Amino acid sequence: MRNLTIGKPLKLIVLFTIPLLIGNLFQQLYSFMDALIVGRTIGKDALAAVGATSSIVFLIIGFAQGTTAGLSILTAQAYGAHDYRRVRRSFGTSIWITVGISLILTVAAVTMTRPLLTVMQTPPDIMDGSIAFVRVIYFGIIASMSFNLLSNMLRALGDSRTPLFFLIIATIINIVLDFWFILGFHSGVAGAGYATVSAQVIAALLCWIYIRMRIPLLMIRRRDLRFDWHDIVQHLKVGLPMGFQMSIIAIGAVILQVMLNTLGTNAVAAYTAAGRIDQLATLPSASFGVAMATFAAQNLGAKEYGRIRRGVYQTLMVNVGLSAVLGVVIILFSKPLVNLFLGPNQPAVTALAQTYFHFNASMYWLLAILFTIRNLLQGLGQTLVPTVAGFFELGMRAFAAIFLVVPFGFAGASAANPLAWFGSVLVLVSSYVRTMRRIRQQEDELAGHQD
Repeated sequence: MRNLTIGKPLKLIVLFTIPLLIGNLFQQLYSFMDALIVGRTIGKDALAAVGATSSIVFLIIGFAQGTTAGLSILTAQAYGAHDYRRVRRSFGTSIWITVGISLILTVAAVTMTRPLLTVMQTPPDIMDGSIAFVRVIYFGIIASMSFNLLSNMLRALGDSRTPLFFLIIATIINIVLDFWFILGFHSGVAGAGYATVSAQVIAALLCWIYIRMRIPLLMIRRRDLRFDWHDIVQHLKVGLPMGFQMSIIAIGAVILQVMLNTLGTNAVAAYTAAGRIDQLATLPSASFGVAMATFAAQNLGAKEYGRIRRGVYQTLMVNVGLSAVLGVVIILFSKPLVNLFLGPNQPAVTALAQTYFHFNASMYWLLAILFTIRNLLQGLGQTLVPTVAGFFELGMRAFAAIFLVVPFGFAGASAANPLAWFGSVLVLVSSYVRTMRRIRQQEDELAGHQD
């Protein structure tokens, strides 16, 4: 466990971010390897089938991940305030919420799979494969939510290393099972789903065993699992908005996917391959954001307001600079990166993917600002502004899908993400400025009381 309320802010944030980044990298390797193995062993149509489901998978799984991250914010605040009984109560309450949401999401998602893909105008030649893959993922929602909850609880206590080890193990298992299910059992696209869910189950079990054996602070007792509506509501007030933010963003992706599907299988395959690389390239900025949320939450609980101001400013500088460099690298090496998925014999798909990177990779620095500020506000317990920013993100993606795809084709679809990031940052920056002023006032008031 790591106390983020003592020591140099940037050093602590970087040290916390490094294992978090590596962990997120391995977590993203689930989808990366699924796409890579499916594309190279089954073919372009199978890759497109997986890609056509990415937005509706994110719609549900993103909500689950956002909600569990929000639940851990209250745990981190309790830990920063050294209220360890409240830490255990927060964990117990989060377990109730996780189980309830998992059951609701599973039933709703599995039932709506075919209608959603139909409404999205999924190409007929990849419809069956898309349904087979996404239903397996949806049946595994409880595994995804459980692992994310347990990982976020460990991170709330400042431990970003342990989830990394479990992710490495699970990722290796996922890769082995991909080949086993797809090539050994000839399970087709669904085999990639089986491999992913199996790996998530293993990762969740490893987290739970570790907590039971090594983290007495999270050793909840029967009284910690007492069903208390007041605690449930307090956690939902933070967790649900963060979940909805992810879903709002995903709705924009669904609208974009609908228009992308009208461009044909090549466009879907290119967007899938480029998107997987995109996810890996933006992991550093996302990881700094997650670290910022935990850092802000712990220091808010400890009333270390000056550390919050210094930490966010320093993190912004590092995150923006690193993201800009990564963007240049991705643009320069976009062709060989895309060829990893389909080989050199799909020049039309590769050319489309390169178009995607020219729009997206050149704006990674803007995404870094978005991640840092949004997670800062969430760590401070603010949910309204990040949610509003999510609606702006939705609006911009919808604008690109409706008004840019038809006249500009794949280029219009590729512009959707940068436009969405710009819309969100416009909202977040104004709130950031107000929040920093308020934090400075609280810092001055605290200093006055101490004098």
